[in-house]
Amino acid sequence: MSTNNVHTDPTAIGAMEEAASHEHLKVQSDGSVVGYKAGRTLRIRVELARQLRRRRTQLMLGLLVLLPVVLVVAFQIGQSNPNRRQGTFVDLAVASAPNFVVFALFVSGTFLLPMIVAIFFGDTIASEASWSSLKYLLATPIPRHRLIAQKAMTSGILSLFALLLLPSVSLLIGVIWYGAGEAVSPTGDAVSFGDGVTAIYAATIYIAINLLWVAALALFLSVSTDAPLGAVGGTVLVAIVSQILDQITALEDLRNYLPTHYAFAWSDLISTDIDWSEMTRGAFSAVCFAAFFGFLAVRKFTRKDITS
Repeated sequence: MSTNNVHTDPTAIGAMEEAASHEHLKVQSDGSVVGYKAGRTLRIRVELARQLRRRRTQLMLGLLVLLPVVLVVAFQIGQSNPNRRQGTFVDLAVASAPNFVVFALFVSGTFLLPMIVAIFFGDTIASEASWSSLKYLLATPIPRHRLIAQKAMTSGILSLFALLLLPSVSLLIGVIWYGAGEAVSPTGDAVSFGDGVTAIYAATIYIAINLLWVAALALFLSVSTDAPLGAVGGTVLVAIVSQILDQITALEDLRNYLPTHYAFAWSDLISTDIDWSEMTRGAFSAVCFAAFFGFLAVRKFTRKDITS
């Protein structure tokens, strides 16, 4: 018998009414106890606090804080010219604090950031199933649509915090080591420190939007399996395959339909004349993929038999 429908069964209602008579509780016609409100179950702050206490979350956030330090040490050990005014974003990484942040986003945008989003969303439902606690959450009772919504919102908050944490720590360390100079682009454009910081956080928001498809796919895989590693690994594998296919020039315009094709369109923000066309296409593509996978996730979770 489905966990969601147990309270609508006449026999179950009769049993609840009998038990309530002993406990002086009032049972409504739908079988729920008077005073019960679905909106009070699994509150965001409770789930968020629970996820923040997990070692997985702490390690992910700690890694994002440590990455800029590792990059600075790498540049100190190697040879870098802080006075360069041309080259790629890699060549210009130590030109100023904004350039250092841009470099940090570049090196993490291919694998690290998608992986972190995949972990937060892919682990959220599958981990409950692997612990055999999912059926008890639904029996509390927490409506299925609310459970998946609250879990997704918590994962979204953690993912956005992680995405903002990396440029914030990188900016602080960059100012200390390389100074609050102008942001220099590979085309030779230079924008002020203030405009550079604004562009960096605008780029972070774009990255968050672009990774919506990763979040939705990971959520879909999370409700489809009892193995968190399978959900996370499957999502990361799809992202890697998409990136590989995007490098095959023989595919020509077909690459525009890959979810990772516009992943680095935010680099256009580091310019005196910003071109919004690529970012607009990238945002639209990500939202479409996210809507599709999100629909599949909700449909799958609300219909599947929960046995763990």
